[in-house]
Amino acid sequence: MSKKIGIEALSRRSFLRSAATVGAAAIAAPAFAQSALDDLINAPRRGSWDDQFDAKAASRTATRVVSNTPILGPDSAGSMQMAIAQHQQIVANGGWPQVNSAVKLQLGVVDTSVQTLRQRLFISGDLPQEAGMSSAFDSYVDGAVKRFQARHGLPADGVIGEFTLKAMNIPADVRLQQLNTNMIRVQTFPADLGRRHVMVNIPAAYIEAIEDGSVATRHAAVVGRISRPTHIINSKIYEVILNPYWTSPRSIVEKDIMPLMRKDPTYLERNAIRLIDGKGNEVSPETIDWNGEAPNLMFRQDPGKINAMASTKINFHNKNNEYMHDTPQQGLFNKLMRFESSGCVRVQNVRDLTNWLLRETPGWNRQQMEQVIASRVNTPITLGEEVPVYFVYISAWGMPDGVVQFRDDIYQMDGNAELALDTTAGTEQPVQ
Repeated sequence: MSKKIGIEALSRRSFLRSAATVGAAAIAAPAFAQSALDDLINAPRRGSWDDQFDAKAASRTATRVVSNTPILGPDSAGSMQMAIAQHQQIVANGGWPQVNSAVKLQLGVVDTSVQTLRQRLFISGDLPQEAGMSSAFDSYVDGAVKRFQARHGLPADGVIGEFTLKAMNIPADVRLQQLNTNMIRVQTFPADLGRRHVMVNIPAAYIEAIEDGSVATRHAAVVGRISRPTHIINSKIYEVILNPYWTSPRSIVEKDIMPLMRKDPTYLERNAIRLIDGKGNEVSPETIDWNGEAPNLMFRQDPGKINAMASTKINFHNKNNEYMHDTPQQGLFNKLMRFESSGCVRVQNVRDLTNWLLRETPGWNRQQMEQVIASRVNTPITLGEEVPVYFVYISAWGMPDGVVQFRDDIYQMDGNAELALDTTAGTEQPVQ
C-alpha cells in the first residue's frame, strides 16, 4: 500500500523533499473506480534580435518528435541503447549548463542568458549548430525550445515556464540514470506483443493502439494520482460496454452521496442515480432516512451524457477493478498534469479507440456504434478476439530516429527525487 501524502498542500520544493519517503511500493495501492466519481461530483511580444529568423523553423522542429513507432516493439532495446550512448557521451563531456534568467525567456527577448540556453539546447541536440551563438531568442531558439518541450511531454509553446526550466535543469547524469532504469523495464517485454495490442504508458499519460508494428491511434489519458496509482498490468481487453451503468462503491455512498443528499434531496434524481435493492427492485429516495446510516442498496447511475463514464467502458481482466472509460469532463485532457484518477484510466477520443477495438468483431462498425450510443441503451459487446493490453511505467525512451523522450517520474519509481514534478498544477507558470 502507498502512503497517502497531502500533495495538494505541497509546493514542488516541499514535494521533492518528501518524495524520498515514498518508494516504488506506491504502485501497489488498491484502486477503486473513483475516477468515475471525480467526473460525477465534480499574442507573444516580439522584441529586436540580431540573429537569423525563420518563421517555419519552430513548427518543423516541434513536429519532428512525433512518430508512428510504438514505445515498445522489436527496435525498442536498440533505440534505448542508442539514447544511453548519446547521454553517456554528454556526461563524459561535462553535461549541459544550468539555465537561469532574471527575465522571461521567449521569442524576441535579448538577454545574455539566452547564450546559456542556446548551449543547453545545442548539447541535447534540440538546436542545430548552424543556428549560431548570440543573446537573441530568435525563431531557431523558439523552435528548439518547442522541440525540447515536446520531447518532455510539455506544451510546446516556446516559452521557458516553470516546468520547462526544471526539466531543462535536470543534470545529464540524472537523465542517463533514468534511461538506464527504463532500459531494464523495456527488456522485460517480449519483442512480439501481439499483432494488435494496446499500451497505456502511465508516466506519459497516453495510450497507443498498435497494429502490425505501427501506432494506429494515440490518445491522451488521465491516470491514477500518486496516492491512488494505476497498476502495472499485462492483460487482455475482452469487452466494450456502450452506454455503461455506473455503480457507486460503498465508500463513496457513505462519504459523498449521503452528505450530498442531506444538503440537496434532488441530487440523485438530477444525476440519474437510482436505488436498487437486492431483488432488482427500484427504491424511492423519499423512503430513505438520509440522516442515518447509508442504506444497503445499489446506487446505480443510468447511461447518458452525465454518466460518470459517459459513452464507453472498456473492460480487461484484472483483480483491481480497474478499467478504461470515457468522461463527461473532456477539459481534463487539456491539463498539463493528467494524474488525477483513482486507478481507472480516462481516454480522450475514446470512440476512436473503441472503433479500433471492435473492428474485428463481426457486426460492428463506426456507424452502428454511434447509433447505439445515441440510443443511450446499455449495450455490452464481447470482442470477437481479446486484445492484449499492457499498462507500463516507462518514463524515458528512445526512438529509431534518435529522438529521446523523457517524462516525469510521477510515482517516484526511478530512484531520484529530481525526476518528479508537482502533479497538482494545471498550468505551467512563466518564469519571471
